[in-house]
Amino acid sequence: MATKASATVQIDEPHVRVTQWTFEPGTSTGAHVHAYPYVVVPVIPGTLTMVDDKGDHIAEMKLGESYSRPKGVSHDVVNRSDAVVSFVEIEMK
Repeated sequence: MATKASATVQIDEPHVRVTQWTFEPGTSTGAHVHAYPYVVVPVIPGTLTMVDDKGDHIAEMKLGESYSRPKGVSHDVVNRSDAVVSFVEIEMK
């Protein structure tokens, strides 16, 4: 079982929550379901693995390439690489 990635909540207001996630090698978020739509903004690029009920999916975190997902996404985010990876997650409540 991977250890927990570091989550630092930067803003938590009625309309938005902003959290910086930092993944040391071998860490993960743990399985979770997103209650809100969200945007991911990479701040330290690298490779993460998204694990869901359909299997493993490689996600390349590239500077300048943000992406969004709808609420209800269910997955675990795992750093199986040898490098630190970090992103800011912006949830629209």
